[in-house]
Amino acid sequence: MLAGAIAKVRDGSNYLSQLDSAGGDGDHGITMRRAMGEVEKNLAANQQASLREMLSQVGWALLGIDGGATGPLLGSFFMGVAEEVGERPSLDVAGLAGAFEAGVVQVRKQSKAQIGDKTLIDALLPAVAALRAGADAGKDVGQSLREAAEAAVRGADATRNFVAKFGKARFSGERTLGHPDPGATSMAMIFAGFCEGTRTP
Repeated sequence: MLAGAIAKVRDGSNYLSQLDSAGGDGDHGITMRRAMGEVEKNLAANQQASLREMLSQVGWALLGIDGGATGPLLGSFFMGVAEEVGERPSLDVAGLAGAFEAGVVQVRKQSKAQIGDKTLIDALLPAVAALRAGADAGKDVGQSLREAAEAAVRGADATRNFVAKFGKARFSGERTLGHPDPGATSMAMIFAGFCEGTRTP
């Protein structure tokens, strides 16, 4: 899943920077490439670590990424996921949904943004809700992640109809209308990568 997310974000990084040019510094794609580089480095360094330790190390690495709120929010998410994973060596779909919900709790401690505020929350919350719905309906990991990724894309796309209320983009006001939020879009890419990663042989 993480390898899939790394590949997806790298492929879309130029587009993320284009989106960020509408209301930010135009560097979101660069920040996300740097973040995925840290994830990749930590995956390689923690091949023999427990699932919890590996996710925790990924979280710590992301917390140190500069470039606005991206690093702290993604880092907090993975730290929450790691804590919920505990000593389990693997996760079924219900365990994955629970871990992602724990990640959202940590993100919520860092950001007061709500759906409609044009942030990564617009993609993250629908994705995790869809993952939980899939788990509760007895669907497998692949199908649940696919529906989560679709929900994230819909959430990110809907941000084109909102005015930014957080970050530097809030100073651009109405000029952010018509443009999807780069943070929500990168989150949608991450979930699409999670989904594609589970299909990789």
